[in-house]
Amino acid sequence: MPAPDILLLRPMQASVMEALEAAFALHRLDTATDPSARLAEIGPRIRGLAVNAHAPVDRALMERLPNLEIVSSFGVGYDTIDAREAGRRGVIVTNTPDVLSDEVADLALGLLLATVRQIPQADRHLREGRWPQGSFPLTATLRGRTVGILGLGRIGRAIARRLEGFGVAIAYHGRRRQEDVPYAYHPTLLALARAVHLLMVVAPGGPETSGIVDAAVLDALGPDGILINVARGSLVDEAALIAALQAGTIHGAGLDVFANEPHVPEALSALGHTVLLPHVGSGSVHTRAAMGQLVVENLVSWFSGKGPVTPVAETPWSGRT
Repeated sequence: MPAPDILLLRPMQASVMEALEAAFALHRLDTATDPSARLAEIGPRIRGLAVNAHAPVDRALMERLPNLEIVSSFGVGYDTIDAREAGRRGVIVTNTPDVLSDEVADLALGLLLATVRQIPQADRHLREGRWPQGSFPLTATLRGRTVGILGLGRIGRAIARRLEGFGVAIAYHGRRRQEDVPYAYHPTLLALARAVHLLMVVAPGGPETSGIVDAAVLDALGPDGILINVARGSLVDEAALIAALQAGTIHGAGLDVFANEPHVPEALSALGHTVLLPHVGSGSVHTRAAMGQLVVENLVSWFSGKGPVTPVAETPWSGRT
């Protein structure tokens, strides 16, 4: 029996592409001279997609892949995939949860500390030879502060567990109260922002959460407030954030994600109380290898008749073949 045809939209890690080539008939759209013509040629044969977090999979693409069975996505977020449309068509969508939760949580705590204590700014103060002329200014603190978490999913819980060791109060907002955690629950994001000093954004991206951290939320966070975002840039109204930072409406921000990656507004880079990272939340050799392996495992498991390993909520696996 011939190997199933798999389409790769954009390049992925070499180890992932090698594993896919070994198990399937792999087609790469990123190397095609005319991607549209190539898609017209091979589209009817494609049964699986391997995609990274920034490769859009929408209705138009699915219509060109009439025999598509599964989309295996690299990353925990899958807001660039129309999972509801996939579910309507009977297409399974998988992501790579759990294997990156601890890595992202570690990075989130590092970004939080770097922003509160201005660690990059202090590093520059020393490197630029300014220490002999004066000590680095005193910074904000975690002492006596409450940290609010927007989105208490796998990563949010991993962050909360780490925060417990810092002796800070923890609160959260999500779609529902979670009875098995000891943290204070707030039924609205605005109420959470009013109650905390630092707001950690870890909720999923997508239309439902687009721009939910808006001017009103930032105003509620207040002049001592700090925003940390390790989720998706789409959750934060970037223009409102820039205005709030410039006006002193909030104290600072630590961002690993942006609205139009990899392009970052110059206004954000110019601000002194920001720490900006190039979307590196899961960016360790160890974790990216585990994520890539799960992309391959989902495809191998599916085409061996065992079903997907990590299907997303919109396309649950019922055991059908």
